[in-house]
Amino acid sequence: QVQLVESGGGLVQPGGSLRLSCAASGSAFSTYGMGWYRQAPGKQRELVARIFSGGSTDLADSAKGRFTISRDNAKNTVYLQMNSLKPEETAVYYCNAWNFRYEYWGQGTQVTVSS
Repeated sequence: QVQLVESGGGLVQPGGSLRLSCAASGSAFSTYGMGWYRQAPGKQRELVARIFSGGSTDLADSAKGRFTISRDNAKNTVYLQMNSLKPEETAVYYCNAWNFRYEYWGQGTQVTVSS
């Protein structure tokens, strides 16, 4: 069993930056792939970025060049650094952990991009 707790969301102006954190409890964190998804009101949840257990990353086209995903296995934490944020990126951001058998979700953290 893995529990995920997101933090770091909030209100930011267009063009600003935020760093989201996702702390995982449970064992074998390093063996899980980790991802960040977001869901805006009235829209489907979409992948923003993911990092595999080996460290390779995959970003949505909209995130490339602005967002960075990283992980610290010693701290059981995955991060999403978001720069040059846009109003249309206002959403609840969810942390996700997966392996070949299981998938887990956090409760989400609200990110609001507005002036």
